[in-house]
Formats: sequence, C-alpha cells, structure tokens
Amino acid sequence: MSSLRNAISRRAHKERAQPNSRRKFGILEKHKDYVERAQAFHKKEDTLVKLREKAAFRNPDEFYFRMIKTRTVNGVHKLENEANKYTPEELMLMKTQDMGYILQKLQSEKKKIEKLASMLHSVDNQPSNRHVYYAEDREEAKEIQFLSLKSASVPTSNDVSDGIKRKTTTSYKELEARRNRVSQLEKLYMDMVLQKELQKNGRKRKLREDEIVCPTSKPVYKWRPERKR
Repeated sequence: MSSLRNAISRRAHKERAQPNSRRKFGILEKHKDYVERAQAFHKKEDTLVKLREKAAFRNPDEFYFRMIKTRTVNGVHKLENEANKYTPEELMLMKTQDMGYILQKLQSEKKKIEKLASMLHSVDNQPSNRHVYYAEDREEAKEIQFLSLKSASVPTSNDVSDGIKRKTTTSYKELEARRNRVSQLEKLYMDMVLQKELQKNGRKRKLREDEIVCPTSKPVYKWRPERKR
C-alpha cells in the first residue's frame, strides 16, 4: 500500500510569499525566523534580570584592588597601562629568547638556500663527458673524431620538457624569496642585538655623522670607558 500511496501525484505546497502591497517590508518572516528572534529576545531579557538582581543584592562594603587599578571610559572598564609589568631582568631574558629564535630561523634559511642553490647549479651545468682516445696515425684520429661527434648527443634547452622548465622557474623564485627573507632576518637580528646592548648599564651616546669613521645608514653608539675591577 505504501508504494501505491507514493505513486499518486500530490500537490506541492509552496511557502507563502510577501504580498505585493507589503514588499517594502522585505521577505515574509517564517515560523523558524520568529523562533530564532524570540529566543534571542528572551535571552537578553534573562541577562538583564540577572544583572538587576546582582545590583539589588550587592554588598556596599565590597572592595578589591582591581577597583583602584581600572578606570571607566564611556561606560567600559579599562586597565591601566601595564608597560612596567615585567622587571628589566625578565625583559632581558625574553629578548634573549627572541634573539635565539630569530638566529635559529636564520641558520635554517641559509641551509635551505645552500641546498637549493647547489641543486639548481647541478641542473643548469650538465657535466661534460670527456674521453681520451689514442690513435696511431692521422687517418685513425680523423675516423675516431668523426665517430665521437656522430655518437655525441648533447641535450639542448629545447629538449627539456615544459614541466621541468616550470619546476626550475618555481625553484628560482623560491630561491629569491628565501634570500629576501634571510636579508630581512639578518636586519631584524642586528636590530635586536643593538636594542639588547642599549638596555645594558653604562653611559652611552649616539655619534654624529661627522664622528663616524665608516659612514653607514644605521645609528652608531659609543660607550663611555669604565674601569673594570
């Protein structure tokens, strides 16, 4: 019976659309849309009820130290500046760890560049196979030379497939990108070393351009000599 029931054609019930007179109000809201909107509304209502209860039963003598360490800006609590949250020793340790990570990445990139460059060098420069033949007279030497030229087949650039050419081009692009990354890492590492040295104790000053022996675009500092005990 179920197969016969399914064989009978039934009317396809379509959802009612927004009437033409109410097109300005947008798409007609369905029941599932109403349920979602009602749940969001009641959730906000429950939150407001809980906040009112907390405000009604709060302890007027309540105090904790975060009250004096925050300030209200446009009704929003914001913490004070935590720039001095860490001690100079902790800042020095974190900077040393960052320098170690940058140095590790720099060495890794250099090894990858060396490996990639050697691979591309071996692809571009094909080894030339040279054989030494010995002949007793000129006629035999001419015959050996003719046979060697006939049997030699040096692959040209046209014989290389398009896939290998694309891979080689991609490898060259990767090599250039890694070299740029190495230069950026070296610059970042030198800047971090300079910042770490500037945080150390001792009187120092920045040299003027006329005081620098070797002109450079980077700042140069000079420390006051101190007697070591």
